[in-house]
Amino acid sequence: MSANSLYVPQLCPIERIRQETPDTRTYFLSACEIDWSRDYRPGQFVELSVFGVGEAPFCLSQSPTRADSLEVTIRKTGSVTNRLHDYQPGDVVGLRGPFGNCFPFERAQGKNLLFVGGGIGLPPLRALINYVLDHREDYGDVHVFYGARTPSDRVYKNELQTWSRSDQLKLTETVDQADPGWTGHVGVVTKLLRGLEVDPERTMAFTCGPPIMLKFVVAELLALKLAQRNIVTTLERYMKCGVGKCGHCCVGHHYICVDGPVYNFEQISFLPEIP
Repeated sequence: MSANSLYVPQLCPIERIRQETPDTRTYFLSACEIDWSRDYRPGQFVELSVFGVGEAPFCLSQSPTRADSLEVTIRKTGSVTNRLHDYQPGDVVGLRGPFGNCFPFERAQGKNLLFVGGGIGLPPLRALINYVLDHREDYGDVHVFYGARTPSDRVYKNELQTWSRSDQLKLTETVDQADPGWTGHVGVVTKLLRGLEVDPERTMAFTCGPPIMLKFVVAELLALKLAQRNIVTTLERYMKCGVGKCGHCCVGHHYICVDGPVYNFEQISFLPEIP
């Protein structure tokens, strides 16, 4: 964060860019003046500025245990993200943060973990997944469920391949529409949860994806007898300024950028106007 003000961004050069899908890129940014291993926790977000265009919030997509550079995975969805997709290594963005709370990784210690991600919902979960893998002895079984529209829409393809071969977690993938080379599941990610055998007293679930996906994922998790407080998501899509001043993310008496963006579904049930 800027040493002078919450509102003044640092200037961070783009070190490199990885194309994830036709409309999604991962940006590796200079760490600037921030000690990411100390000052950042999985689930937090930053505000990135494209000067002359605007500013937008983005979750951090890598664990602080692997934070040699700052990673942000961005899909083209608006004016800021469209302009970012024109940027190249060496170009400079503004950065404020990190902001917000984090995933309850300490409360999850000793529990079995389910991760359910859809599309661009995997990046914030990836930060926590890799944190868990780097502290593997602190957690029970880990099962990652990931759904995308097509095989080419999957982010982190190389990392998914690594996870699929790992004995540290189980990965189950699905796509809505398969191509001739796809050998995995076909269908929505919620179908993968049906009939899953879990110990609800010893299991926590973390999920992120489109709102319609979350609705059905939570229904399936509740059917598995998980408590609402043990089902966790992130609501970063409601944020703007990042520091609770603009009021854009005010829901009831809560400022999502300050009190969140991470909430469990027991907390969400008390928030009005959230689908």
